Amino acid sequence: MASPEQSPRAAPAAAGRPQIIVVTTVMLVFISYWRAAAIVLCDMASTVYYIGGIVEQAIGKAAPWYIGAVMLFAYAVRGVYIESCAMFVRGGVYRVVKEAMGGTLAKLSVSALMFDYVLTGPISGVSAGQYIVGLTNELLHLVHLPIEIPTAAGSAAIAIGITLYFWRQNIFGIEESSDKAMKIMGVTTVMVVVMIVWCGLTLWMRGATLPPFELHFSDEALGWLGGTGWEKKIGALGILIAFGHSILAMSGEESLAQVNREIAYPKVPNLIRAGFIIFLFSMLTTGLISFFAVMIIPDDVRMSSYSDNLVGGLAMYMVGPLSVRLALRAFVVVVGFLILAGAVNTAIVGSNGVLNRVAEDGVLADWFRLPHRRYGTTHRIINMVVGLQIFTIVASRGNVYALGEAYAFGVVWSFVFKALSMVVLRFKDRRPRAWRVPLNLRVGRVELPLGLLLIFLVLLATALVNLLTKRVATEWGVAFTIVFFAIFLLSERVRHRGSAPLHHLEKFNVRYTPELEPGVVGVRPGCKVVPVRDPGNLRHLDRALREAEAEEVDVVVPTVKIERELVATGSNPNFTPDEQAIFTAVVDLAEKHGKTVVPLVLTSNDVFFAIARTAQELGAGEVVFGRSGKLAPDVQAESFAIRWGAVEPNPDRELTVRIVGEREDLRFAV
Repeated sequence: MASPEQSPRAAPAAAGRPQIIVVTTVMLVFISYWRAAAIVLCDMASTVYYIGGIVEQAIGKAAPWYIGAVMLFAYAVRGVYIESCAMFVRGGVYRVVKEAMGGTLAKLSVSALMFDYVLTGPISGVSAGQYIVGLTNELLHLVHLPIEIPTAAGSAAIAIGITLYFWRQNIFGIEESSDKAMKIMGVTTVMVVVMIVWCGLTLWMRGATLPPFELHFSDEALGWLGGTGWEKKIGALGILIAFGHSILAMSGEESLAQVNREIAYPKVPNLIRAGFIIFLFSMLTTGLISFFAVMIIPDDVRMSSYSDNLVGGLAMYMVGPLSVRLALRAFVVVVGFLILAGAVNTAIVGSNGVLNRVAEDGVLADWFRLPHRRYGTTHRIINMVVGLQIFTIVASRGNVYALGEAYAFGVVWSFVFKALSMVVLRFKDRRPRAWRVPLNLRVGRVELPLGLLLIFLVLLATALVNLLTKRVATEWGVAFTIVFFAIFLLSERVRHRGSAPLHHLEKFNVRYTPELEPGVVGVRPGCKVVPVRDPGNLRHLDRALREAEAEEVDVVVPTVKIERELVATGSNPNFTPDEQAIFTAVVDLAEKHGKTVVPLVLTSNDVFFAIARTAQELGAGEVVFGRSGKLAPDVQAESFAIRWGAVEPNPDRELTVRIVGEREDLRFAV
């Protein structure tokens, strides 16, 4: 670890403190699986407020059966995402499709996915606006005020306000936005429990009749197949059409892949826990309440008065006094406003994550990923996504049905690309998986991923049927996808023209400080100090992070910038591409473990002295070096011990020094 010009036994040449760079990035803040589940559920569970009306308009009273089927199938699709995230920390559609089938199809899949994200926010925001406007107009009518808020214009205005609010929260960072999601889901859980109990009591007192299985397609629901009668002649085709009209209830799966890099340790077990929480909650909300709405609200008023407000209508047709039902209606509207607003937040988080992956790969200019000076977020990508969402709100004029039909295009085609890529990777990349989709049949030396194949075939069949039956989704989705794909393609060619392919480098904020204090850098006494110099040799950091997961200690990762003068002056404090490359590798490893690290850049003419003083000032309990290619482990430890004796005034204080190599882990007390 010492520089070649120095003897490892030399006394420290510098006593002064050179300039220190504290490297900061919001992506080193990790969240629990509860927070991750809350972010995804703010999208998936929010569909309960509009999915029932959209699907019933398309296929009739059988809608709850198909919504429930989609919720069950969503758990299988979630398994595809869990397997991909276990393979790649940044395991979204772009990374997986590129690994399996190349950059061109990866850009195409992301283009379709962006259509989903751009529409998810507007449909959720407009739906929230409709619940608020509907309740307000009813209250105005009850008090006999001759005022009525235009539903479309009022809903659009509210949607724009929600979008701008969460734009601001995402500029602050993922920790802020996930905290809002947790609060929203807490209130939503209370509403779900109240609704389930009250609906159960209502059905017990009035009697229950399950929705029919018979399908009644509207002319618009059949699209280009209208008039052919094929949906009646071929039963399986009719089922697929109905399933396709319900598939938008599954929106939100990709958000799980985007928040995976922020999930705290242990990574894969927490991801699986988050997936189960999402499944259970979405079944009890979107699945169960869709049945209640059809079973409790009379047919003659359900679609005429409450097609865009089914949960509010359900509250009004419960058993009990009118005043109590009105109070429940108001509670439902408030909670609906919160969870639908949360879905707007999820759309922004997901879009930001997807476009960051594309930009990191050199498809978009680095300008998009420059971090916010104060918060470290990729604010330019967030600004672009929010701008597109506000444009969509204005262009749609508050039409929830049209938005819902359109955005299913991006949902299903991104799933198709994802599932196909995971099938390909089973044969192309045979590394052991931390978790795999079940149903795998071994034939000789070949393992057939039957589970993945079945999921892919169902998704592909649904996507192809949707192309023929969802005219709005097909026309606008294909156009949007082609435009986005062209933008990605042209941007990549312009950026790489005349240059070698670019390697991904993370974007960082930095701040300068002349002194190190545990409180200033955000570490607790007893931390691990893990020096790094080579981004390709981080075995010792990997070991330290794995241990830190169980020990609950902070990890400080310094790198030392060498000055050749006799006295280190700190005159070259700039954060160079070399340090950027080192800490890009550090961030990738930290995300893999889900463990926060504190990166530092130290300037010195003596590597061991700089590390020793940093360990002393931060109250470290352990220093973990990687095995040097030039010095023997005992020489490394002795060189550090000499510097430690020079900086630590307390001779009784002991510090553990470790030298970690490929096959060794040596410990010394200094």
